[in-house]
Amino acid sequence: MRFTKMHGAGNDYVYVNGFEEVVENAPVVARRVSHRRLGVGSDGLILIQPPASRDADCRMEMYNADGSRAQMCGNGIRCVAKYVYEHGIARRMDLRIETDAGLKTVRVFTDDAGETVMEAEVDMGPPAIARAAVPFNDGGDPREPAINVPAEILGRTFRLTAVSMGNPHAVLLLDSPASLDKVPLEEWGPHFEHHPWFPERTNTEFIALRSRGEMDLRVWERGSGETFACGTGACAAVVAGVLNGWCERDVVVHLRGGDLRVRWKEGDGGVVYLTGPAVQVFSGEWD
Repeated sequence: MRFTKMHGAGNDYVYVNGFEEVVENAPVVARRVSHRRLGVGSDGLILIQPPASRDADCRMEMYNADGSRAQMCGNGIRCVAKYVYEHGIARRMDLRIETDAGLKTVRVFTDDAGETVMEAEVDMGPPAIARAAVPFNDGGDPREPAINVPAEILGRTFRLTAVSMGNPHAVLLLDSPASLDKVPLEEWGPHFEHHPWFPERTNTEFIALRSRGEMDLRVWERGSGETFACGTGACAAVVAGVLNGWCERDVVVHLRGGDLRVRWKEGDGGVVYLTGPAVQVFSGEWD
C-alpha cells in the first residue's frame, strides 16, 4: 500500500490514494499505521476516494487512530486538497471535497510556480449550536444552545459550551496560557470524551485568551487523544468564544503544532472559514 504522510499544523495523518489503491478493513489499517512506535505514526488514516457525485472532485474517508470513523477534519481536508491538486486529480484552485459532514469547498494557495500548495482555506459551513444538533443531552431544551454549562468531571466543576462543526466539541475557557500548560489532558480528556451528555463522544478544547483576537488551545480528540492541532476544534473554540463574548469573529488560534486562522462570518448563513498550512512529510510503502 503506497501512502503519503502529511500534516496541518502538526495534526498528522497517513493518506492513501483511493483512486489507485483499495484498502480493505480500513479501521484495522488505521490502528496499525497510526501507532507511534510500531507503525508510520499518525493521528489517523485518511483515504482520498473517488467522489460519489459529479459535483465533487474527491471524497475524504477518515479514521481516527483507534479505528473509529470521523465525520470531518479541518486540518486533514486541507492536506487532501494539497494531494488532489499536486497529483493532478483536480487541478483547480477551488476544490470540492465530499466528507461525512457534507460537501466542503477548499481554496488552495500555491507557491509562485503554481506547483506546490502551501496553505488552504476551508469553507467549514455554519456551526450547529442547538443541543440536539451537537448532539448534547444534559436535559436542557434540545432546540437551545448549551453555553457555559456546568459539568462535573472528576469531582471538579467545569463550564463548557457545546458546538458541532460536523463533529461534536466541548469548549472550556481557562484563566491563562500558563494554566493551559498545566492541564492534565491525559487524565481529563477521556472523561470529557466519554461523558454521558455526549452520545457520540466529543472532542474537547481547552482555551486561554491572549486578546480578543488571539487564543491558545489544547485539544483532546475523540479516538486519538491529544493532538498537536485540530481544525474543527479551532473553529468550535472561536464559535464558543463569540457566543460567550470572549473574542471577536476573526481569531488567530495558537496550537502546539502551529497557528490557524478562524473567521466566523456574520450573515450568509454564518459560515466559518479555516485557513492554515498543508505540509507533506514523506511518502512510502506499507507492507
